[in-house]
Amino acid sequence: MKKFLFYISQNYSFAMLRPLQDILLARDDQVCWFIERDNVNRDYFKEDERLINTVLDIFEYQPDAVLAPGNTIPSFLPGLKVAIFHGFDAGKLDRKGNNDHFKIRGCFDLYCTQGPSTTAKFQELQKIYQYFNVIETGWPALDKLFVNDATKVENTRPVIFFGSTFSKRLTQARNNFEQVKHLSETMDWQWIVSLHPKSDPDVIDMYRSVQSDNLRYVETDDMLPILQEANIMVGDTSSALTMFIVQKKPVVTAHNIDPKPYMLNITSPEQLKAAIEQALSQPTDLMQEIENYISQTHPYTDGKSAERVVNAIDSVLAGELPLKVKKPLNFLRDLKFRKYLSYWKFY
Repeated sequence: MKKFLFYISQNYSFAMLRPLQDILLARDDQVCWFIERDNVNRDYFKEDERLINTVLDIFEYQPDAVLAPGNTIPSFLPGLKVAIFHGFDAGKLDRKGNNDHFKIRGCFDLYCTQGPSTTAKFQELQKIYQYFNVIETGWPALDKLFVNDATKVENTRPVIFFGSTFSKRLTQARNNFEQVKHLSETMDWQWIVSLHPKSDPDVIDMYRSVQSDNLRYVETDDMLPILQEANIMVGDTSSALTMFIVQKKPVVTAHNIDPKPYMLNITSPEQLKAAIEQALSQPTDLMQEIENYISQTHPYTDGKSAERVVNAIDSVLAGELPLKVKKPLNFLRDLKFRKYLSYWKFY
């Protein structure tokens, strides 16, 4: 029996880690959760899910592996540190112009990658740094996306999911509000709007204020049912676009920072209606581009990515992939974590 800790800081972590929890509990392993910050709604926890409250309790628990769907994790915690990722590579750049998805912060021992395009890059980084392993597994967050729901009701009209990144520089939620409102009032389409929890509260309130029979705003810890229900997605520059595309469904993007052939990108809100109509028609050339993108980004449609992640962790814990280089000390980052978590004990 092994012990696992899920280290989370956002509500979306539940949907990403519960497929793993199901597998671990089914084989009689132990699973505990730890909340890093105050952004997690504790009401989302199920009655049978065990929550650890302090770092001292983590050391008492002594997990064999700590799994995090985030960018960072305290390296001083016990156990193998495993990066699960909280989204796909959306092409977002940091202030220095580097792709943030591939930034190595010295926190993890194992990266469980989503598909060939990300695996290749992380393997290049592995050769440079040499203190972590890279294993391609697919993304557990999508496992349930590929499970048929016999109770699902077929829609009688097109369903459009509107989502947006929280980045002030990249979000188009405010710019497209009036057009989305207008289309919800004039077209026989069903809109589902769900913005990132870090989005501007005023913008969230704007969309909430125009809810109707044709538009509903949803706040949830699990976006998969929305992704399954919608026929197309409208967004900007967000990794959620990829979560939608892997279903072989079209997306419309607004001012995407790096528009690709598998997207229908617009540069003004007035173009939104025509782009949606084009997406709903599923043109052959667009659908072929989507197929090509999926093959490199997330080719797994068997719903068993969580199982592959667990097998990858088992392999590393069993010593099958030994590393010759130790992970470097991360003094400044760990100091920040210790201060935030009020933990000053050193082992």
